Amino acid sequence: MKPLLIVVDMQNDFISQALGTPEAQKILGPLCRKIRQWDGPVIYTRDTHGEDYLDTAEGRKLPVRHCIRDTEGWQLAPEIAACVRPGDRIFDKPTFGSVSLAEYVSRLAGTGEISSVTLTGLCTDICVISNALLLKAYLPETPIAVDASCCAGVTPASHANALNAMAACQIDILDGDCPEA
Repeated sequence: MKPLLIVVDMQNDFISQALGTPEAQKILGPLCRKIRQWDGPVIYTRDTHGEDYLDTAEGRKLPVRHCIRDTEGWQLAPEIAACVRPGDRIFDKPTFGSVSLAEYVSRLAGTGEISSVTLTGLCTDICVISNALLLKAYLPETPIAVDASCCAGVTPASHANALNAMAACQIDILDGDCPEA
């Protein structure tokens, strides 16, 4: 059994383009180091929208075109893409949380392939929390953690609020686990 790392939505649009933030840029190097040092499977997610994004429920509430399939903004950041190893999985998800991801990870846990799950990435307060809570619902007996030092939220305050909410739901919050050098 090995620990599973999930890297959520480390895409150009969330780092340096449409919805990029300095906080997202700051975790890029440490997260790449964490991925390279990880001794277990890694799964990546990509927020994935169609050309009709602005006509969707999400698009009406967040009217910023982003992560449109096959655009540069939709791609994993080059630094992250360089970390993808043969056998790593990428899940394209049409909304914040991915039921397909949770079902897949549940199957891995059921076969004894994974011992725990650690989530990293963007945005702590939207997609990381959504996937962490889905995974906790699917895998109540599997240790689920979020590495706070390898995540960033829309704002530092909303990042902290999301971490507190996940901790209240018995998701372990790791801090300082992302390698600095």
